[in-house]
Amino acid sequence: MRMNYCVVGTNDLDAANAFYSALFAQSGLQCASPSDRMTYWLGEDFAFATAIPFDTNPATNGNGTMVGFEVGTPDEVKRLHARAIELGGLCEGAPGQRGPKFSAYVRDLDGNKLCFSE
Repeated sequence: MRMNYCVVGTNDLDAANAFYSALFAQSGLQCASPSDRMTYWLGEDFAFATAIPFDTNPATNGNGTMVGFEVGTPDEVKRLHARAIELGGLCEGAPGQRGPKFSAYVRDLDGNKLCFSE
């Protein structure tokens, strides 16, 4: 089994798009907007999206919900963590060794928790 895609909710699609487009700028992902409420970043075996909730209620972050990105190296973990914070994200755990993985944690502009790991 493989995960098909991940979507995080947003209350400001323009701000979310700017945040993730800048965060993913060096990743080689393609950006696509199939509708006025959703934007995808796509790559081989990768699909991540931000969306205004379909039910039109405000987007909220899930307590205990986290999206993990395997980024390859400790240097890339450090770079993405720093970049997310430069873009207005909040630190939820500085880069460091955690068990078998080198990881770092941030929250995006809507409070969604992200993990970058090697």
